[in-house]
Amino acid sequence: IKKRQQDVVRFLEANRIEFEEVDITMSEEKRQWMYKNIPEDRQPAQGNPLPPQIFSDDRYCGDYDGFFESKESNTVFSFLGLKPTLASKVTNDTMKLSLK
Repeated sequence: IKKRQQDVVRFLEANRIEFEEVDITMSEEKRQWMYKNIPEDRQPAQGNPLPPQIFSDDRYCGDYDGFFESKESNTVFSFLGLKPTLASKVTNDTMKLSLK
């Protein structure tokens, strides 16, 4: 889980995308918010969704597998709900990254 979280954070930092890391182990309220805001069709068959889960403000973007696939297909900005930007441009959008 930690390596996946670091992969997402590295990408966001490298592309100067502002984000907020949310440690769900430190807050039951934040953990429940994350579980509640993941669409039912994206919930795992068993157990709870594992971090990292990625949100753009309150819009669910997806989990690490979706992030990785979009990175591989060069569609990660679309995955994040952002317009593609140059690496030097800072965006005003804030990503929420739910971490364990």
